[in-house]
Amino acid sequence: MSSESKDSILEFFVQAANRHDFTLDITLNVNGSVISGTLVSAKDYFDALSENFEDGSDVAQKLSDELVKAGETVEENNSTEANFIHMKNTKVYCGDSKATPSKGKILWRGKLSEVDGFFLGKISESKSSK
Repeated sequence: MSSESKDSILEFFVQAANRHDFTLDITLNVNGSVISGTLVSAKDYFDALSENFEDGSDVAQKLSDELVKAGETVEENNSTEANFIHMKNTKVYCGDSKATPSKGKILWRGKLSEVDGFFLGKISESKSSK
């Protein structure tokens, strides 16, 4: 896909996150799904992802190290174009009122060119009323 298929405002937010450690609560529409969470930099995403492998086997530790390096590379590259969006504390809604997965601190990465729309803020699950 051409870069013209990306929303330039959303790409601007991603670049701000990548360059200035900016975070933003945001909700995306992607191919019929709703993804809601907090936009983070690619470096923060890779650092958080690497933590999942830190206390494991030698292979897991190698994966952790490589993910940290990937985050550093993205930060050093600082290109003018962003192709991926990274989020933490993410909830994914696929036509149901319950998020999938519904538990845990979920990291999410997606192609900017696949985002159909967005709004600022994230969906908070309401407490069941009595």
